Amino acid sequence: MSARREKPVSVSTIQAYDIILAPMVTEKSTMGSEHNQVTFRVPLSATKPEIKAAIEELFKVKVDAVNTLRQKGKVKRFRGKLGKRPDYKKAIVSLAEGEMIDVTTGI
Repeated sequence: MSARREKPVSVSTIQAYDIILAPMVTEKSTMGSEHNQVTFRVPLSATKPEIKAAIEELFKVKVDAVNTLRQKGKVKRFRGKLGKRPDYKKAIVSLAEGEMIDVTTGI
């Protein structure tokens, strides 16, 4: 069984801003920063190679790995009616040794 090779993905700066929606600053993501990990919110359609290329384009850093997860939106009540928050995708980006993105300053 042969390993599948990924084609290199190139992303322009404008496309990169469409892929990386926002950094996620939570208690858990802040603990990941000790291990050179940064968490971002990305579109549901974004792939791991696209996310990696976008991070490298925007922040000029070397990315080791990208882990993703799809988070289901919570069901909430508002004025007695049920509503649902939208689903979203999180990308946990592991940076190479010595690289750093500081998204927690200014908060």
